[in-house]
Amino acid sequence: MGVKSTGAWGSVAWFMFVISFWKISAYRGDQSAVFSASDQHSRRKLDDIEAAISIDCGTPAELRHFHSNIYTPKSASGASGALVLYGHRLDFGSTTNQIIRSGDDRYDRMWFPYQGFKSINTSSTTDTLVESEYRLPPAVMTTAVRPINVNESLEFCFKTTDPFLKFDVYMHFAELENLQENQSRKFNIEINGNLWEESVVPKYLESTTKHTSQPVTGSNELRFRLYRTSNSMLPPILNAMEIYIVKDFFQNSTDQEDVTAIMEIKNSYSVDENWQGDPCAPICSWDGLNCSYSGYHPPKIISLNLSSRGLTGKISLALSNLKSLQSLDLSHNSLTGTIPEFLSQLSNLSILNLEENKLSGSIPVALKARYQNSTLDLRVDGNPDLCLLDPCKKKKGSIVVPVVAAVVTPLVILLALLAVWIYRRKKGANLDVKSQEEKEGDLKSDNRPFTFAEIVNMTDNFNKVLGKGGVGTVYHGNLFDGRQVAVKMISLSSAKGTKQFRTEAQLLMRVHHRNLVSFIGYCNDGTNLGIIYEYMAGGNLQQYLQDKSKEAMSWKERLQIAVDAAQGLEYLHCGCKPPIIHRDVKTANILLDENMQAKIADFGLSIYVLHENESHVSASVAGTVGYLDPEYYTSNRLTEKSDVYGFGIVHHQANVADAALVAEPQDSKTGRVSIHKASKIHLNWTLMLCS
Repeated sequence: MGVKSTGAWGSVAWFMFVISFWKISAYRGDQSAVFSASDQHSRRKLDDIEAAISIDCGTPAELRHFHSNIYTPKSASGASGALVLYGHRLDFGSTTNQIIRSGDDRYDRMWFPYQGFKSINTSSTTDTLVESEYRLPPAVMTTAVRPINVNESLEFCFKTTDPFLKFDVYMHFAELENLQENQSRKFNIEINGNLWEESVVPKYLESTTKHTSQPVTGSNELRFRLYRTSNSMLPPILNAMEIYIVKDFFQNSTDQEDVTAIMEIKNSYSVDENWQGDPCAPICSWDGLNCSYSGYHPPKIISLNLSSRGLTGKISLALSNLKSLQSLDLSHNSLTGTIPEFLSQLSNLSILNLEENKLSGSIPVALKARYQNSTLDLRVDGNPDLCLLDPCKKKKGSIVVPVVAAVVTPLVILLALLAVWIYRRKKGANLDVKSQEEKEGDLKSDNRPFTFAEIVNMTDNFNKVLGKGGVGTVYHGNLFDGRQVAVKMISLSSAKGTKQFRTEAQLLMRVHHRNLVSFIGYCNDGTNLGIIYEYMAGGNLQQYLQDKSKEAMSWKERLQIAVDAAQGLEYLHCGCKPPIIHRDVKTANILLDENMQAKIADFGLSIYVLHENESHVSASVAGTVGYLDPEYYTSNRLTEKSDVYGFGIVHHQANVADAALVAEPQDSKTGRVSIHKASKIHLNWTLMLCS
C-alpha cells in the first residue's frame, strides 16, 4: 500500500482512506478504479468501495492522489460515483512497444502500446507535466497515429459485454508536427455514429484532453471515428486514450437535523476519532455510530456508542434532536449532573446505558415507567450519587450538625493516630514478607456477588454450554431483568482454577473498556467459584472462523476485529497503571457481539507490571501453543510484546482463516517439530506500543 499512518496501532490504519474533493486511483495490476465524492461523502472504507464497483477484493489496492478537476464521474441523475478502467490505457503510435508506468507517469498509471495505423513521433519534449492537469507522461504524448491515407479517417471499436454499461471516454491530443502557415489540422469525433466533438485542433507540443460530459452507452460495442473537416489539409491524429465504466453511488446525505445534532455532540464532547464528513454516507459511517438506510430517504442515526471516551460535563441537549435514536451508550465516562427528562421523549430509544459515570439526582419518572413496562433497557449501575428510590430521601439540614462535628472531630483524630501506630507496627513486623492472602486480595467490589443458587437459577441448571476451557465451562444465563450473560464456572478438578479465578475477578473489577468483556459479578459460594460476564452473541473468533456454515467475513469486519483487539490491548498496556499483560491472546479469547464488535476476554493468566522501569517480568511460561512469543517461551522474559506477538497470529488467522499451528515432519536429528506458524509465514509486526 502507498498510505502510511502514525501513532500506536497505526499499522492497521492503512486499510482506510479519505475522499474529500479529491480523487483516488486503486490499481490491481493493469486495472484501476477512480473514486470521486463530494464533501458530504467524505469517508469510505476500502471494501465498501470495492463492493460498489464489483471488483475482486482479494487483491490489495494502491492509492494515488489526482488533481481535483480530472476524472470526475457524472451520471444523468447527478449522483456521485466511481470510474472503473475498461481494458487498458492506450498509448497510440508507441515506438518502443513497451508498457509505460512508474518513472514516466506522475500518477503511476499504466499505458499499453496500440498499433494499427501510421505512427508519427517527435524528439521534442511536450510540456504536459507543466501545463496539463492530467500530467500525461512525455513518452506517451510524443507519439501518435494518423490514417495512412490523408483522406481517410481513424476508425476503431471496442466490444462491450453489457449493453447497459455506461462509459466515460478521455482522448488526449498533442500536435507533433510544426505546421506551416498554409497547413491546418482540424477534425471531428463521432461515438457510435453520433457527433461528440467537432473542430478539434491539437496544440503544438501541448496536451489537449477531450472527455465526455455525459456517460455514453453502446449496444454491444463502442465505435469511434475521427475524420478531418472540409477546411483541414491534414488528417486527424490521436496520442492516447482512456475508457472508464461509470458506477453510480445512489445514496442520499444524512438527515440534516441529525447532522446538526451530531456535530453539536462532537463539539461539546471534543470527539476526535475520525468524525469527518457525512456521518452516515457512504454506507461506512463514523466510528461508534450506526444509521438506517431506507430506499431514497436520507439516512438517520439510530445508534450512538460513546462508551469509554473520557466524556465529561452534562449529558448533551443535542441528543434530544436524534429522533430516530434506538440505542445510546454513554457508559464508563465521567458525566455529571442529572439524567435529563428529554431522554424519555426519544420514542424509539430501546437501550440506554449510563453505567459507571458520576450522575446524581433521581431517574426521570417517564424513564422508570418505560423500564418497568420493558420498552427500555435502562442501565445506571456505578453512579454512587444517583438516587434509585422513589421518592428520593433528602438529607435533613439541622443545627445538630455543628454539635455532632464538634464531638466527632477529636474522636476521628484519635482513631487516625491509632491507625498510624498500628500500621507502623505491622509494617515493621512484615517488612520483607508478604502473605499469600495479601497478594491475592479480597473480592470486595461494587459488582454484585451471586450465590450458587442464583447461578443455578440464571443458567437454568446449567442447561446451555457456550464453551469449555482449561479451568472450567462457560454457560448461557439470564439475569432477573432479562439481560443475557455468560457464566464461567471453575472446575473443582483444576489445580490452578482458584488462582486464575481470583486473578480474573480482581482484574475485571478495575478495568473498563469497550473492547474488554464487561464484568457483571462473581460467585464465591463455598467450593463453587464462578464469574459472570456480559453475553457476546457472536461467540469467539475461533468458532466463527471454523464454522463453515457461517458467511465469510468482509474485509471491513476483519479489519474492525483487528482494530478492536488492538485497542483493548493498548488499554491494558498503556491505559492501566500498573500495566497489564494478558498472556493468552488468541482467537478463542476474542469474543464477538451481534454487530461483530470484538472484545478481549479470559484474564486468568494476566499479570501486572508492577515496576514500569523494568524491561520485562520474569514469569513461568503460560498461554497457548501457537500463540506464544518464542522469546518468552525460551527465556521466561515476559513483556507487552508477547501480547503483540499473539495479536499478530490472531490478525493473520482473521485474514486467511488459517490455523495457528502447522504440522511438519519430525526432525531426525533433534527430534523436534515446528509449532509456530508465524515463523513459516514470515509475519513482520512493527506495532509501536505506548509511543
